[in-house]
Amino acid sequence: MQNLPHQYLVSADAESVGNVILSSNGVADLKSAAPAEFGGPGDQWSPESLLVAAVADCFILSFRAIARASHLDWNSLSCSVDGTLDRVDRVTQFTGFEVSATLHVPPGTDAGKAQRLLEKAEHVCLITNSLKADSHLETSVQTSAA
Repeated sequence: MQNLPHQYLVSADAESVGNVILSSNGVADLKSAAPAEFGGPGDQWSPESLLVAAVADCFILSFRAIARASHLDWNSLSCSVDGTLDRVDRVTQFTGFEVSATLHVPPGTDAGKAQRLLEKAEHVCLITNSLKADSHLETSVQTSAA
């Protein structure tokens, strides 16, 4: 890991109608639009869905790093996040994130250790740590062949 602080530069460009084009150096452009709930087409990534996706992505990447450092073998991890957007004191904001994670591990894996590492991944996720909404984790550790 590089020394902190890190800088992340993203630009957004749009015309009066149509998609917003998100750009960042070294990666493919991404189209976004307002979600259907805000009158958008509902068929593009939106700022809301991108934020919720960032929670899921960060959880998995955090777990991957922690599992590697802890020498935990695992086969796959699925994560879904349900983000709740609501109005609080006349301000629309995310009020919570329900994170559901299912970890598949090889036979003989210490399920207690795997559970602790999932919980640690939630605790260290920089995205949820950067948001004021609470995050709640539900987990399942399942034994499966590779």
